[in-house]
Amino acid sequence: MKKVMIAVSAAVLFFSAAVNAHEAEELYNKACVACHAAGAAGAPKAFDKEAWAPRLAKGMDTLLKNAKTGINAMPPKGMCMDCTDDELKALIKYMSSGK
Repeated sequence: MKKVMIAVSAAVLFFSAAVNAHEAEELYNKACVACHAAGAAGAPKAFDKEAWAPRLAKGMDTLLKNAKTGINAMPPKGMCMDCTDDELKALIKYMSSGK
């Protein structure tokens, strides 16, 4: 029984991670791609580790605050006005990954 519970827990965690990555990709395509795909107005390009490195060095709390309140040409929450903090964090992780 213990092995079954461990297997089920692992499957749930794997599925949750896959769903979160998929949701982040959908949100990116809906709300972020317009600026972050091309680096418009100084936005760090998505999946460009070099562009994201100095931002990531500031920590997730700072990145989340900047995403929520806006920074430079980025308006508050960018184009994802209904995104939760967890969704914004997932977007930051998604865009800053090397994909």
